[in-house]
Amino acid sequence: MDGRGVTGVGVVGAGTISEQYLANLAAYPDVEVRSVADLDVDRAAAQAAAHGVPHAGGVDELLAREDVDVVVDLTVPAAHVEVGLRVLDAGKHLWSEKPLATDRDGAAALLARARSRGLRCACAPDTVLGAGVQNALRLVAAGDVGRPLTATAVFQTPGPESWHPSPEFLYGSGGGPLMDMGPYYVTALVHLLGPVERVTAVASTSRRRRTVATGPRAGTSFDVTVPSHHAALVEFEGGGSAQCTFSFEHARARTGLLELNGTAGTVALPDVNRFDGPTLLWREGSAEPEELLPPDVPGGRGIGVVDLVRSLRAGRPEVASGDLAAHVLDVLLAVAESAEARVPVDVRSTADVPPPLDAGWDPTRRGG
Repeated sequence: MDGRGVTGVGVVGAGTISEQYLANLAAYPDVEVRSVADLDVDRAAAQAAAHGVPHAGGVDELLAREDVDVVVDLTVPAAHVEVGLRVLDAGKHLWSEKPLATDRDGAAALLARARSRGLRCACAPDTVLGAGVQNALRLVAAGDVGRPLTATAVFQTPGPESWHPSPEFLYGSGGGPLMDMGPYYVTALVHLLGPVERVTAVASTSRRRRTVATGPRAGTSFDVTVPSHHAALVEFEGGGSAQCTFSFEHARARTGLLELNGTAGTVALPDVNRFDGPTLLWREGSAEPEELLPPDVPGGRGIGVVDLVRSLRAGRPEVASGDLAAHVLDVLLAVAESAEARVPVDVRSTADVPPPLDAGWDPTRRGG
């Protein structure tokens, strides 16, 4: 943090998702992006120029900068552990895109390295910090649905090759609908129902090859090496359960569905891959829902970085902690293992679930 109370941030990975991060981080007064790095230094330079970032180059150059305290890792999932360890070894706090790693050992290595060096390791998704999901979490915490019991989560689309110009990594290690979209839903479910205890799952793969449908590589075919559909029954330590579907196999797209049922009602959350949206609440005995709007607070990719910076200053845990992300990863890997072995799989890890943010939490207001 400099004399103005601003924390310097570096971004590693200048791919598609960096556009949202760089645009949003520029609007958050607690942070300032000071360098963009990529294996393709020309791509890094282009993104830096487009967003007014003063420096671009390779990863080593970024990690050597004394004015960068937090590094945002936007590389592909298979590189998260390698890059994350380099970040921590350079004495920087780490914000990783999801998933934290592609296996449990990698996640454990990142958390252990952060602890040994007195650093923070935090991880997306940060949509759970958005005003929309936080509004729903506050309603549940206040008892509006009574005691939470069961939930339903559904994400189904034809697949990202319809819109992503380079979708191959989404069908390889660390990808598929389970690892790509599952973190949004499972993270929200853990916030709602607590840590997971056991999963039972099935999976399928509709096509072994897919074709890029858009961009300069349209028409290019590639291999699918992970299942393109998972369905799971998730059991929580507190006794609740959830039915989850994560699929790239549905011609009819249906996304953003997450409903929680309790002893006194049902709540439908806004899309957990977004940062806004109303919550619908059906109270027991009522046929029509109440539409409950969140506070008018802006948010987007990168608000977790703001919360990380503020938590460092305040000496409190960040909301999107690496420990919670490691538990979510453990759950997702257990789903994959259960589907492959056709048996229930116990989840060995656990995590502390943070309370909802104050309604006035605002990433666009300094320290707010």
